[in-house]
Amino acid sequence: MITVIIERHIAPDMSSTYENFANKIIQATVSARGFISGESLCGVDDPNARYIIVKMKSKEDWQHWLRSKQRRELVTLVSPLLTIPEKVTLLTH
Repeated sequence: MITVIIERHIAPDMSSTYENFANKIIQATVSARGFISGESLCGVDDPNARYIIVKMKSKEDWQHWLRSKQRRELVTLVSPLLTIPEKVTLLTH
């Protein structure tokens, strides 16, 4: 099992628009091969920082989802709302 942390920094005043798109991405991730769980968190000290934490069965399952057409299309909707590109970190126990 791996844990994936996706860090995003959204532009000021774009939180409601971001949340709409992020929810669509999270809903799509649930049906991805190897998906175990996921949650979305907001920064305490930086309200424009968002962290998505996803647990997948394997790195290969994550990479399959990462390269999928569905994810790329959804991330294309979110990208214009970000002040910097998303950062993806993979962790294991």
